Amino acid sequence: MAKNTVLTLLEMKEKKEKISQVTCYDYTTAQIAEKAGINTVLVGDSLGMTMQGYETTLPVSMDEMVIYGRSVKRGLKDAFLIVDMPFMSYQSSTKKAVESAGRLIKETGANAVKLEGGAIVSAKIKAITDAGIPVCAHIGMTPQSVNAFGGFKVQGKGEENAKRLLKDALEVEKAGAFMCVLECVPPKLASVITQKVKMVTIGIGAGSGCDGQVLVIQDLLGISDQTPKFVKKYANLSEIMTNALIQYDKDVKSGDFPNMEQTYSKSDCSDDFLKKLELL
Repeated sequence: MAKNTVLTLLEMKEKKEKISQVTCYDYTTAQIAEKAGINTVLVGDSLGMTMQGYETTLPVSMDEMVIYGRSVKRGLKDAFLIVDMPFMSYQSSTKKAVESAGRLIKETGANAVKLEGGAIVSAKIKAITDAGIPVCAHIGMTPQSVNAFGGFKVQGKGEENAKRLLKDALEVEKAGAFMCVLECVPPKLASVITQKVKMVTIGIGAGSGCDGQVLVIQDLLGISDQTPKFVKKYANLSEIMTNALIQYDKDVKSGDFPNMEQTYSKSDCSDDFLKKLELL
């Protein structure tokens, strides 16, 4: 697989080649995503829910994004790595936004950062890109605004909201974003946005008209207990893993594990010496 870069991803859009993206949070899973040929990997602040058990993404810290981000980076070679900017790492000021983005790039080795919001964060996107850091924007259902939205709801319904989302897309592109996640956006609107912008659009619950798609890897592998409507499960690893652990538990308790195949049989000590040890 060729190295994925900002340029190659934009070229894929021009050629109408679809782009794959998954969220990933650890080294081992990153290696699997790399082997599968996934184009882009996102270390999302969704790790707060998927990996840490929170109800929202809001508790996730910069320190945690750095730890998870650099773990994933070690498992990648050609996939393009994007790391989320967590809640309140960029909202308070443009200066803080640039510093936070710089820290994520320096300490994780990521290729780009992602932040949520449309026109309201365009000045921060411009400042970050002016600092030489590629930016992926995120509009529609933005999880860090869950309290303002009153829950995880589809965005862009109705003419006024549709106009606002299109404006958001155009503003973040003008500010320098090379990519934008469209989350929980009506499919026809997502298609219009995709056609109107030169930046790459990545859909999640936004239909097939986007330039690419992203799913949480635990959802598509069937590890999560509950998954949104827009998820397609490509496996049921939860059942496979559970059955494997049930069998392991039985083998341990019955004494079937470990057997000689899983045991280091050779010893530097003689049987006579070991018998003497028993007498001590």
